[in-house]
Amino acid sequence: MDFLAIRFSPRLLGTELVQSCALLDGLDLAPLDSAEPLAPGAPVLYLLAPGESAPARAGIDSYVCVVGEAADGEPGEAEKAWLSIASSSSLETFVNLTRTRWPFIPVAMAFARLRQEFDAQALVLDQLTEVSLALSSEHNYRRLLSLILSRALLLAGCDAGSLYLTIPEEEGPPTRLLFAAVQNDSKPIPFEETELWISKSSLAGYVAATGETLVIDDSYTIPRDAQYRFNRAYDEQVGYRTKSQLIIPMLNQKGDITGVLQLINKKRNPSALLASPEEVEAEAIPFDAATRGLMKTVGSLAAVAIDNNRLYQSIERLFEGFVRASVTAIEQRDPTTSGHSLRVSVLTVDLAEKAGRVERGPLAGLRFTPEQLREIRYAALLHDFGKVGVRENVLVKAKKLYPFDLERLLTRLETARLCAERDLLMRQVERLMAGAVRPHEMEAFARELRETTEKLDRFQEVVLRADEPTVLPEGDFSALKEIAATSFTDRTGRGRALLEPEEMAVLSIRKGSLSEEERLEIESHVTHTFHFLKQIPWTSELKGIPEIAYAHHEKLNGRGYPRGVTAPVIPVQSRMMTVADIFDALSASDRPYKRAVPVNRALDILRDEAGAGLLDPALVELFIEAKVYETTRHLSNVAQGSAASPPSTY
Repeated sequence: MDFLAIRFSPRLLGTELVQSCALLDGLDLAPLDSAEPLAPGAPVLYLLAPGESAPARAGIDSYVCVVGEAADGEPGEAEKAWLSIASSSSLETFVNLTRTRWPFIPVAMAFARLRQEFDAQALVLDQLTEVSLALSSEHNYRRLLSLILSRALLLAGCDAGSLYLTIPEEEGPPTRLLFAAVQNDSKPIPFEETELWISKSSLAGYVAATGETLVIDDSYTIPRDAQYRFNRAYDEQVGYRTKSQLIIPMLNQKGDITGVLQLINKKRNPSALLASPEEVEAEAIPFDAATRGLMKTVGSLAAVAIDNNRLYQSIERLFEGFVRASVTAIEQRDPTTSGHSLRVSVLTVDLAEKAGRVERGPLAGLRFTPEQLREIRYAALLHDFGKVGVRENVLVKAKKLYPFDLERLLTRLETARLCAERDLLMRQVERLMAGAVRPHEMEAFARELRETTEKLDRFQEVVLRADEPTVLPEGDFSALKEIAATSFTDRTGRGRALLEPEEMAVLSIRKGSLSEEERLEIESHVTHTFHFLKQIPWTSELKGIPEIAYAHHEKLNGRGYPRGVTAPVIPVQSRMMTVADIFDALSASDRPYKRAVPVNRALDILRDEAGAGLLDPALVELFIEAKVYETTRHLSNVAQGSAASPPSTY
């Protein structure tokens, strides 16, 4: 095949002819003013726009074609296939040339059309793939519905549309539709989610009831014998003209109807606005077969996405119920802390959200996704679940002494009082029987009895006061030593101590109500929580829950428990939970083993612990400055007044 050089006017750039020539390998294709030398002896084809002339250098081997002018007479089928040319000095020669020596040019034009159709189909496939990926990755139900409708309108080139969902029934097929979404590119449409009975009299109801697809060229000329009707009242209400419609059932993989997709006014020009009836008449066209097939595919993708989303939401509700049931189990084990887990979760999530808005300082750049916030929330709700593994009497211990132990101690004091009275009375009887009692001796007996009684009453007050737990290390226990050093003689003549060594040790606890052994048992709840949470097959978004809960009692300087790890190992989510946990434990007024600490005092304690290297100072300051602590006011009664002394442990 001889080489052909083609030179074209810049005004023809982008025309079908020039594009088709460019598809062919081996062509010397360039603008008229191209400086590239021509191959020796190669015939040249000049493509000109109307009114342009061939360059002066065009020689005997050159052919000139004016593109876009009507040719004399009726053009042949070959010319129709790729361009319309006008007469020129070399027209006959050129036409013959294209039919004999260069027949590839019409073939190139046909190929170009196929290429364009292929590109259009590839674009549709790309868009379908994009839609499929978008639908499969979107878990927010409302955004999913909006996404389905908007992508369907885009692919179909429609101006408006609606989405209806079937409402599942416990038994039998669905009987109701949910009007779930609406969109109109030309008119603002008021929307309110409503339920409709599935009835063949309406367009969406007919499709939902029969599973058939409705293709309507003009909604105002539906045949009278049709079972369905178009309600023009909606058009009149919003000032719109609904003409062409495509209403398709959305079928899932089982063939069940998940919903109905209603597409309105396919547009001749996809970017046109149809704000007036005149514009609708000019631009709205019927739905072609290709669009109908494409939308059935989109409807099936949408149905599967909705079913998957409903399943996802069902699993979410199931897991949410499991978490709440777990919290209920904790609170039933220790009803005195009812609401604590919920309050800690609310405080922790709020602190995390506010930390995500900090622009400067140590917290700058700290951001949490919705999935991470959910992870924090679940970890906070379940942070105390391990308390189910702690003995109940230790878990709910309200005082330093267990009730039985306190009752035994008070009984011993009462016994000592009675024994002292008995001894004095016996001595008085002996003196009376001896007949040698004098008035001052009776007064001495009475004074001794009074002093003994007052002493034992004082001892009892000391015991009751020492039995109260404290929040901070405090208290002078020297009075307990006096009691421990005091003994009495029971009626059998055996000497007994008023305060036993074990009781002395427990009453001398300087902080909280727990002995060292009991404290270790309580602290073990964190390890129990971790081992419990590790058994759950968390999703990738929630896999950090066990570690977050595991560290909620750790302190930055390594003085926490159960592992005694330091700041680099403690997740920031755990640090947030620690602040929230301590604040709620201090300020909550629902615990019988302590008086609630006023909010201001609780905040001061947080600052003190941050200053001592126990808590994260930046998080504590944010907790206070952003008033995160006020978030749970509606959930609990937090102490607002003053307290005589701040008691109990966290």
